[in-house]
Amino acid sequence: MNETTERTSRSSSETKSVRNKPWTPPSSLDAPPAPKGFVHRWIRTEFMGQEDTGNVSKKLREGWEFVRAEEIKNKLGDHDYPVIRKGQYQGLIGVGGLVLARIPEEIVEQRKQYFKNITADQIKAVDNDILREQRPEMPINVNRQSRVTFGGGRKS
Repeated sequence: MNETTERTSRSSSETKSVRNKPWTPPSSLDAPPAPKGFVHRWIRTEFMGQEDTGNVSKKLREGWEFVRAEEIKNKLGDHDYPVIRKGQYQGLIGVGGLVLARIPEEIVEQRKQYFKNITADQIKAVDNDILREQRPEMPINVNRQSRVTFGGGRKS
């Protein structure tokens, strides 16, 4: 009796231990990762049951484009992201009056720079208005610092 036994190494038969992630409460706004060079953001499509067409058209003019569920399925496979099943936004990823949209990172940076310039211009205008009221006996110093103090004891 000559029996041959097939043996497999332990390393091939052992399954890799999967480290469990700590439990966290689910979020209604989980979104798939944005493709390289893009940023994802939720866009409001309705507010208190009323369509917010003004906000949607503004965001589309800014350069945002909606994320379709089939695009994500093609890239990531099956997913658990909420998909709108009927209506104007059918086939898009969305939940509770919000729809997922994407925009190129370069437009995001241009937008940040635009608003940074507007803010700087406003600060400069306020400073000029204040300094125009300055008198020699009461000089105004533009400091741009904030301090936090905690209630000290009474000074005697």
